[in-house]
Amino acid sequence: MAAPSKRSSRPTPVRKAWRSLTWLGVLIVALFGINAAGVIWGDGSWTPKLALDLEGGTQIILEPSVADGESVSQEQLDQAVSIIRQRVDASGVSEAEINTQGGQNVVVAIPGELDEQTRARIESSAKLELRPVLLADAATNQSIDPSASPEPEDGAEEELESTPTAEPTDASDPAWVTPALQDQFDTFDCAAVDESGANVAPADEPLVTCDATRTIKYLLGPVEVGGEDIVDATNGMVQTQTGATTGQWAVNIIFNERGAEQFAEVSQRLFALNGQTPRDQFAFVLDGAVLSAPQMNGVITDGRPQVTGSFTQESSKALADQLKFGALPISFEVQSSDTISATLGTSQLQAGLVAGLIGLVLVVIYTLFQYRLLGTVTIASLIIAGVITYLTITILSWREGYRLSLAGIAGLIVAIGFTADSFIVYFERVRDELRDGRPLVGAVEAGWKRALRTVLSSKGMNLLAAIVLFILAVGSVRGFAFTLGLTTVIDVIVVILFTHPMLQLLAQTRFFSSGHPWSGLDPKALGAVYRGRAEFRKPVQVPATKVASSSREAQRRQTIAERKAAQVDATVGAGESKES
Repeated sequence: MAAPSKRSSRPTPVRKAWRSLTWLGVLIVALFGINAAGVIWGDGSWTPKLALDLEGGTQIILEPSVADGESVSQEQLDQAVSIIRQRVDASGVSEAEINTQGGQNVVVAIPGELDEQTRARIESSAKLELRPVLLADAATNQSIDPSASPEPEDGAEEELESTPTAEPTDASDPAWVTPALQDQFDTFDCAAVDESGANVAPADEPLVTCDATRTIKYLLGPVEVGGEDIVDATNGMVQTQTGATTGQWAVNIIFNERGAEQFAEVSQRLFALNGQTPRDQFAFVLDGAVLSAPQMNGVITDGRPQVTGSFTQESSKALADQLKFGALPISFEVQSSDTISATLGTSQLQAGLVAGLIGLVLVVIYTLFQYRLLGTVTIASLIIAGVITYLTITILSWREGYRLSLAGIAGLIVAIGFTADSFIVYFERVRDELRDGRPLVGAVEAGWKRALRTVLSSKGMNLLAAIVLFILAVGSVRGFAFTLGLTTVIDVIVVILFTHPMLQLLAQTRFFSSGHPWSGLDPKALGAVYRGRAEFRKPVQVPATKVASSSREAQRRQTIAERKAAQVDATVGAGESKES
């Protein structure tokens, strides 16, 4: 008869423990591998990125640009701050500070080096308008010399007619093109489009402007569909009718019900003008410049047009995010863009790390004093949790643009105490089972079943609080909530995959199973000694003061049900004594 293998002879708890530890090892190795891949093949690093308060960054001051006689309200500024914050968050940049200044300007502070795509998200007003094309021509990039034009014989300037001779029937009606507007179009300089005020032009009047590349100038009719009617926008590759991609990036727009109806009317009218170029074209005007002016090749009734142009993947995504989160209520000009130093700097970072180290040392001292060598499991668990947390934050810095702020470090420091709570709950449950007379192996399993429910309930509340705080808060407070929620999840993983398996393995050793005084699991010190099946005896060779202290400790740790049962037994016993 073949002898059983060493693997099959292992107790079930031991096999489960090694299985859990194996999964934990796989998780840590995977995190190391992902981070290493980012360092080797990407722009990753072995250290997390730091936020504005620890590293410094770029500060942009945006000044409102409004028409003469208009003023900016606080409501408009608050709305602009909200939209810019959503744009920045969508770009993957975290821990940005966006506020109003003096009730007039908007200040945007971005940690680290600011890339051009993020800068465009911030500075662009994303004021989208749909206007029909009346005239189009090659751009004029040279200013007109007034001295080259002949002067009127009577010495007076000729005043061109600026009022349409006939009432235009729609936005594509050529009646909009007055002699004055024609002259403005003929002499318009595309190099000066930024100074022409096209981004604040009235919506009910024609507009002379150029495309984004300054190669074509346009005379456009009044606005027929506005960007405020956009409910969603995404970027993607242009596809043919067969489903093949053309390699051209586009922005896909979804209008609301009102925008869809308006766009359907526009598409129907322009499609009827097919062949009358350029009047069969419509222009997507972004911040006063023509983004794209395609021909209308069909009637679009579903409110889902597609904007094409000289897009890359990055620029199409940036525009889609701008349109999705809405146009700014007012246009802004960049007043200044400066590099700023860290507001707290390296000294505050070092102070935070020292505070975390002090907290960690205090936890270590307490666990060793309270649990003797069993406390080494707590120390090892904290180290494992710290490694996983560090690798996770580093990966998030690389992939999601997460930045560690001083508030985030505070969340990590607080998490040390929360993490230690899980181990304390588990250890105390095991010690309660030992007081009830169970051997260590059984006490570990029974204590784990009771402790796991408590740990999950406690961590569930912590995670819920972190999620609510992250959703409702802004700025650095979200960094605190994020690290608190992250460490809560990691805490549960470590307790399940490391702390409990380690106790399962330690319970098989002679040192812990025998209840050595330095193990932290000495039955005599806990107040009860197991002698046989459901039989107990008081500790022997123990001072009376120790016996009394252990008895009080055992009573104090009784559950409510156990106390009620003891009271019932005492009442019944007293009644039987009176009857006898």
